Amino acid sequence: MNKDALLQYIASYIQLDPKEEEILLTKVRFRQYLKNQFLVQAGDVSKYSNFILKGCVKAFHLDDNGQQHIRDFAIENWWTGDLGSFLSQEPAQYYVQCIENCQFAQILYEDMEELYVLIPKMERLFRIIIQKAYVASQKRITQYQSLTAKEKYTQFKDKHPQFVERIPQYLIASYLGITPEFLSSIRKQIANNE
Repeated sequence: MNKDALLQYIASYIQLDPKEEEILLTKVRFRQYLKNQFLVQAGDVSKYSNFILKGCVKAFHLDDNGQQHIRDFAIENWWTGDLGSFLSQEPAQYYVQCIENCQFAQILYEDMEELYVLIPKMERLFRIIIQKAYVASQKRITQYQSLTAKEKYTQFKDKHPQFVERIPQYLIASYLGITPEFLSSIRKQIANNE
C-alpha cells in the first residue's frame, strides 16, 4: 500500500526527518477493507485512528427504530473513526462503515500515545486535525439549524462535489436530514434552474 500518501499528508502540516518517518512507519499498519465492512461498530472501543488511502466511508448512528442517521462521510486523505471512543478508549457511539472498497493506514491507540512521546511533533499534527474537525462540526450544526434543505444540499454539493459523484443519494439525504424523495425533488429543481 502507498505509505507515500500518508507521509505527504503529514508533511503538509509538520516536517518529519527520515528517522522520524521510519519510527512512524513502524507504528502504522496498512489494511484493506471491503465495501460494507465496518471499521468501528457502536458499543465497541475504537482501537485505531484510520487514515484513508483509498475509498469512502460513512459514520452514522442508529435510532431506536433502526434508522441510520449519517454523521459524516470521509474520503482519501481524511482521518475517520469514532474520535470520542478513540480518545477516551470507551465504547463507540457511531458505526463507521466502508461505502467502497477501502485502504487505510491505521495507528493503534497505544502506538499513537507512544508516537507522541517519540515524535512530539505528532501531537501537534493531531491537535491541528482535531481542531479542524471541531470547527467543521460547529459549522455543520449552525448550517443544519439555519439553512433550508435546498440550501444545505447546494452547499454540500458545492463544497464536496466528489461526494455527490460517489455516495448514493439516499445516504446524502440522511446526512442532510431529509428524505430521499425530498432530495430528488430538490435536485430536479436545481437541474431545471441551471
